[in-house]
Parts: sequence; C-alpha cells; structure tokens
Amino acid sequence: MRTRPHRGTRMNYAETFQNAVAALRDEKRYRVFADLERVAGAYPRAIWRAENGLQREITVWCSNDYLGMGQHPDVINALTEATRTMGAGAGGTRNISGTNHPLVELEAELADLHGKDAALVFTSGFVSNEAAISTIAKLLPDCLILSDQLNHASMIAGVRGGGTAKKIWRHNDLEHLEDLLRTAGRERAKLIVFESVYSMDGDVAPIERIADLADKYNALTYIDEVHAVGMYGERGAGICERDGVMDRIDIIEGTMAKAFGVMGGYVAASDSIVDAIRSYAPGFIFTTALPPGLAAAACTSIRHLKTSQAERTAHQRQAQRTKDFLRAAGLPVMPSETHIVPVLVADPDQCKKASDYLLERHGVYIQPINYPTVPRGTERLRITPTPLHTDALIDHLCHALVDTWQALGLSTGAVNGQAQIEDGMGPAPAIYPAAGG
Repeated sequence: MRTRPHRGTRMNYAETFQNAVAALRDEKRYRVFADLERVAGAYPRAIWRAENGLQREITVWCSNDYLGMGQHPDVINALTEATRTMGAGAGGTRNISGTNHPLVELEAELADLHGKDAALVFTSGFVSNEAAISTIAKLLPDCLILSDQLNHASMIAGVRGGGTAKKIWRHNDLEHLEDLLRTAGRERAKLIVFESVYSMDGDVAPIERIADLADKYNALTYIDEVHAVGMYGERGAGICERDGVMDRIDIIEGTMAKAFGVMGGYVAASDSIVDAIRSYAPGFIFTTALPPGLAAAACTSIRHLKTSQAERTAHQRQAQRTKDFLRAAGLPVMPSETHIVPVLVADPDQCKKASDYLLERHGVYIQPINYPTVPRGTERLRITPTPLHTDALIDHLCHALVDTWQALGLSTGAVNGQAQIEDGMGPAPAIYPAAGG
C-alpha cells in the first residue's frame, strides 16, 4: 500500500537547492566566473568586466589554450571560411545529417597524428571519455576497469557509466596496479585507464611500464592525453609520441580544446574499437555533430602543429622561466614535470582571496583551484604560461604573487627545492605576426 506524506511536509524544492548552494559558500567552495573577453591578436590579454560595470584590461594566466592557437590567423580564417560556406551549425546528429566534410578530414588528421587506424570526434573531451570508457566496458564481457586514483572526473564518469567491476589503483603506483592485475588473472577482460599528464600536479604517468604490465596480464590500455596533445612529441601527438610508445597504447583520447585552441574531444584506436564506439555509444549517436567551422579550425591547428616546433619550443622556455622566477622569489611552487605551474595556498578561503587580490590589484587572472578538483588542504593557483607570455609579463606575475602573499600573510613554506634563474636566456621569440607583446 502506497503511503502519502503528511500534510505540512511538502517538499520545498527552492529551499533544497538554496541550501545546497549555501553549503558550498560555507565551505568556501562556491565558484564565481569572471566575465572575460579575450582579445585576438593580443592574447593573453583580455577585457575584464567587473560587477560594478567597470572594464579593465587584464592578463590571463590560467588558460588551457596552451599555445595560443585559438587566435592563430590560419585557424581563425579556417573557421570563418568554413562557416561562411557551410553555415554555423552541423544540422543535427551524424546519423541524421551525415558528416560534414571538415569533420571527415579532422578524423583523418587525428588518426594520422596518433598512428592509429581511425579516430572518432565528440563534442567535448568530457563526452569522449564518458562515452568511450563506458561503451568499451559494456562491450567487454565481465570487464574489470582499473582506474588511476587521480583520473579526471570525465574518466570517473565513464568508469561508473560502464556499470562493470572497477578497482582504483594508487596514483602511478605500479606495484599496486600489478597486484590488481595479478588477482584478476589473464583470462578476464581488463581495461587500464589513466592519463599522461595530470593537469593539477603536472606529473606524468610511467606509460611504458604500464604498457608492459598490460602485455603481461593481457589488458587493454586507455590513455587520456588531453593536456599533452599539441604540446609534446615531434608532431605534437603527446607524451606517448615523445616516449615512443604510441603503438603500445590501445586507445588514445584527446581534445581540440586545449593546445589546439578550438573545441571537441576524440578517441583514436583500431578500426574495430572505433567502429564499436561509433555504433554503440549514446554520447556519440544522440549528440549533434561538431559544426564545420570548428572542425575546419581544429584540422588547421593540428596540421600546423604537426610541422611547427616554434610554439612548443617557446612554450617550454616560458613555462620553465616562470617556474624558475617564482621559486627564486620564495613562492611555494609545487613539483611539476610539465608545463603546469601549481602554487600552493592550502586553504580554500585564502585561495579565493588570493585570486581576487591578483585580479583587482594587479590585473592578473588566475582562477582558484579548490576541492573537489584537488584534495582538501592542497588548494592552489594553477598557472599555465604560454609562448605569448613575454619575459616582462612573467616578471610582472612574479611581483604580483609576492605582493599577494605578503598582503594576505600566506605561507611560503618550501614545497620544492629553490631553482636558480637561468642567465642569458634572451627575449622570448615571437610566434604570430598579429600577436601583441
């Protein structure tokens, strides 16, 4: 017999949502988005519109447009020309509207980039991870997913969506991973999912050794290279290319929204795996395709970075210079093997205050990174230098951070050994003719 709620106990829907948001405010985890207008040709400069209506030019120091390709003249021209000739939208899902030709070309470029038979493009990196991982897991009988402890939320969503058994292995702990693989046995279907560059700490997975374990225990490998594609390797295919192990990874996932400067996610793998994902993944089948303008822009960016080393070389130089200057100034820069420059604050309220102070006092925009993106007690400012952050901008950032730490009384406790600033580095090379200094 169904029971009805007593009179006077009706659900207060508005109060429920208000309380949920209030809880985030109490924990100092409420997210506020800055109203920014990027300026093409002057990146990393942007216009900030404050709540009081005032406008101010600021410098963005936390963008994932790592190489500034979102403002590259050839990329912009490709987008505008494809939009002019083919329209703004894709017209629907690929099942209904077919595949626009720039998208066909884009998938061919991605397959070639990673040395795989085929590639499949999704509307975002989150969707590609969620759809691909869950679909692969569902298709493999009695599949066990082995997921790195620090995998991105999109990968976790894919693992959960698969509905199969899962084990979490301690971050980059190969002994723990092998214990789990050994227990599962060679006969059981197994999918190892991990990232190449972990974007909050900037560390790198031991890819070759993970591949060795996959071979030993007969497991499939799935790697997320979103923070590495375009950035590493001779042609910008990522850490797997840099380390010479692309052929040992079964499924490579990436994005066009970071170093390639556009939008969309993808997977590259064998024909059979890609075709299975294409045929079974709801996140692909029932989603409107990437528009031709974005596909053409992404294709142009990938083609450029396959042959040009200038952006990657300048980027590595400026990222290292930023680390060196901040460490020499006594700031708590966390260890990082890559282009990610995390500066530890270790308190959510102070992290937000530091971000606000930098923006309002110094015109420096760095979004605070708090829980659940990072563990409690490791709140930080995540800095991402680009080739277009000049030496003068790095110097300004350093002074701004030092002033912020002093003004807020933040801890400068040692996180990593202090590095000496390299002498004789010279000025940063110009990358794009249209780019401002």
